[in-house]
Amino acid sequence: MSTPPDSKTAPTAAGEPKQHLGMIFGALIMAMLLASLNQTVLATALPTMVGELNGVEHMAWVITAYILASTVMMPVYGKLGDMFGRKVLLVGAIAVFVAGSVLGALAQDMNLLIAARAVQGLGGGGLIILSQAIIADVVPARERGKYMGVMGGVFAVSSVAGPLLGGWLTEGPGWRWAFWMNVPLGLLAIAAAAFLIRLPKPSAEGRGRIDYLGMALLAATTAAIVLFATWGGNTYAWTDPVILSLMAGAVIGAALFVWVESRAAEPVMPLLLFKNRNFNLTTVAGLAVGVMMFGALAYMPTYLQMVTGFGPTEAGLLMIPMMGCMLATSVLMGRRISATGRYKQIMLVGTLIIGLGLGGLSTIHADTPVVLVCIYLGVMGIGLGATMQNLTLVAQNSFPLRFVGTATASSNYFRQVGATLGSAVVGSLFASRLTSELASTLPADAASSGASGGSLTPALVTSLPEPLHTLIIEAYNHALIPLYLWIAPLAIVAFVLLCFVEEKELATKLER
Repeated sequence: MSTPPDSKTAPTAAGEPKQHLGMIFGALIMAMLLASLNQTVLATALPTMVGELNGVEHMAWVITAYILASTVMMPVYGKLGDMFGRKVLLVGAIAVFVAGSVLGALAQDMNLLIAARAVQGLGGGGLIILSQAIIADVVPARERGKYMGVMGGVFAVSSVAGPLLGGWLTEGPGWRWAFWMNVPLGLLAIAAAAFLIRLPKPSAEGRGRIDYLGMALLAATTAAIVLFATWGGNTYAWTDPVILSLMAGAVIGAALFVWVESRAAEPVMPLLLFKNRNFNLTTVAGLAVGVMMFGALAYMPTYLQMVTGFGPTEAGLLMIPMMGCMLATSVLMGRRISATGRYKQIMLVGTLIIGLGLGGLSTIHADTPVVLVCIYLGVMGIGLGATMQNLTLVAQNSFPLRFVGTATASSNYFRQVGATLGSAVVGSLFASRLTSELASTLPADAASSGASGGSLTPALVTSLPEPLHTLIIEAYNHALIPLYLWIAPLAIVAFVLLCFVEEKELATKLER
């Protein structure tokens, strides 16, 4: 039975001066924009990048490497922030991210590019987590809804601005500038974090020995899960000893991790989190949302370029309906939650709308009107805007401030595991299905036209003679689009889970 929250307007952020709060929020938006842009800016540049570096078979890893590294680091940043403070960690995370960007700009082959993306992820994992946790340090949960709504809006803007910017850079100065642009932005974010953010000192109560063993086991287990999802059925058969070993390693690693965390003085992911019903329900629902979001959207700009013939810039522009709907919904629902204290029904409706969007995307074809594709993307944007940031808000509201970083990081960790699995599984299935489609449909002499192997680019596909061009775009459509229908039932799973969330009153003051 839900507990009706107080309908009265919540007080402002616990005495924080509005000017100071505004400066903190501005600095955090800068850090989140840097991280969220990086998750999407390569979407339209990806086909050209892997074509130039001759590595289409490794395309999924350009996305997966970043998500994997950032996912592993999320609980680490969350716990260390609770123990020692978040400001210095945030500055360090931005610096690591910028270093990875420089490596990516200089990469000359796919291995170096994937390594650079992993370094970026080591820093990027802290940008979002620490930003969300810092807001929880200075704004009560009841008022936090509108701030979290704006933060959700940052992801919405990046979901379109990233592909659009990536397309413009690819067609202009070159895709390497998608990495170089992070250097001035990163230096500006470091300056903003260093000079604008002032936070209360963390309590000495939680300071203890760092859980190095737990962190190592978490990293190893997460890597085994992602490699299992990425290689299974593609690089290796599902029954191959490598895949079976990874599966066994993930299970053993998870069991050892639970055992270590139950005995650690300051566990990186305290087991007490999982005694909270709302945390468990929103965490699993967040994992499902992560699978749907990244599984569906990671390859949509690539599909639009290959199948419709649009350039990278046009493909980025076609994502605007999703961005606009997600931005508007995120901000409006955040303000509504701050005004009313009610959030459960908003999340429930949001999950169903995500499923409707995926169902629509699963029906598109090479000759589907572009306006219809935009409508389906807009529907997904509405669902994501009503759901994502509210899952984090519920997790934060379930624990006292001493655990807010750990709770935020753990919730986002499982959502990112879903994102990793979504992009890895969809990418793996897409690549294997595309290879099979091309092998079965292309004529034997297609290689002489450049229409085979790992060097297909949108420009090359457009330049091919009509019979080959049609065969390739049909192969792309048959390889990717059915996968959207396969993951749509996860919306029902998330809906059912959120039905059991207890709608607790959002805190109106900060209890330190």
